[in-house]
Amino acid sequence: MRSIGAAWDWPRLRVADWTETRDTLHMWTQVLGKIRLSQSPLLNHWWQVTLYVGPRGLTTGPIPHAGGLFDMELDVVGRRLLVRSSAGEERTVPLSSRPVADFYAETMAALDALGIDVVIDVRPNEVDPAIPFPDDRVHTTYDAEAAQLFWGQLVQAHRGLEVFRSHFVGKVSPVHFFWGAMDLACTRFSGRDAPEHPGGAPNCGDWVMVEGYSRELSSAGFWPGGGEEGAFYAYAYPEPEGFAEHAVGPAAAYYSRENGQFLLPYEAVADAADPDRTLQEFLHTTYRAAADHGGWDPALEDDPGRWPQHRPGRA
Repeated sequence: MRSIGAAWDWPRLRVADWTETRDTLHMWTQVLGKIRLSQSPLLNHWWQVTLYVGPRGLTTGPIPHAGGLFDMELDVVGRRLLVRSSAGEERTVPLSSRPVADFYAETMAALDALGIDVVIDVRPNEVDPAIPFPDDRVHTTYDAEAAQLFWGQLVQAHRGLEVFRSHFVGKVSPVHFFWGAMDLACTRFSGRDAPEHPGGAPNCGDWVMVEGYSRELSSAGFWPGGGEEGAFYAYAYPEPEGFAEHAVGPAAAYYSRENGQFLLPYEAVADAADPDRTLQEFLHTTYRAAADHGGWDPALEDDPGRWPQHRPGRA
C-alpha cells in the first residue's frame, strides 16, 4: 500500500468489503466519545464530545480530569489504543478482532490504572439495536488494513474540509468526527436561530438534536456510506426553499431525497483528475445552495490568502 497522506493517494475501500470492521470500529469510537463526554463541559452543538483526525488515527484531544489532562488515541497505524495522562503515565490496549465488550473492559481498566475515574452511559447512540458495550459480543471483527484505509480516507477528507473552512470568517465548527453517525463534519452558521429540531435519531434523546441544531447552519462532511466507497455530503438546517434544486458540481453530485442532502460518492472524487479541486467544487457549490437560498450575509466569507505580504516566501 502506498504511503497514506501522499498528495496523489486517495485510498480505495469498498463499504461492502469492510462493513463488519466498520461497525466494530464505530462502537470503539463511541466508547472513546462517551468517555470524553463524561469529563468535558458542554460546548455549543456538542463540540466537546467529538474526535479528531490525527497523523496515526483518531484522537480525543486533551480531556480535563481531576486537576490534569488525559487523551486517548485510536492509533490504527500502530494497532493500539493509547491512553496518556499529564502525570506522565500511559497505557495501551491492542486493536484486534474481539468483542466490543472486551475492548470496553480493557479501556476502562487502562483508565483505572492511570487513576482516572470515569462513568459513562454504556448504551451506544444513533444505532439500532443499541447493545450496551459490556454486553456486546456481536461486533467482533477488526481488519487492521481496512481500518487504516478508512483513516486514509478521513485524512483526505480532513484536508479538503480544512481548506473549505478557511474561507469562512463567521462561526464555524472545527473539522471533527461525530461518533454517533460516524461522520467527519465541518459546519458553518449564519448567526440566526433555527426552529426546534424534531429529533428522531435512534437511541438518542430528541434534546440532543435540539442542541445540535439550535442555530441555522450549513454542514458538509464525509461518512462511510452513501456510495460504493463512502460519500461526501452537504445539507442545510433548516433547508431553504430551492436548496434541493440548486445546481451544484461536479457532475456526479446529486440531491438525495431519501437522505435530505447532497451527496458526492467518494469514488467520484478519487477517480477525478484533480481530486482536491473536485471536492472543493462540491463543498463550495453546495454551500452556495444554502447561502443563496437562505439569504446568508456574504460578509461571512473571505479570502484565506488575504495577507500574502506577511507570509514567508511570498512577495
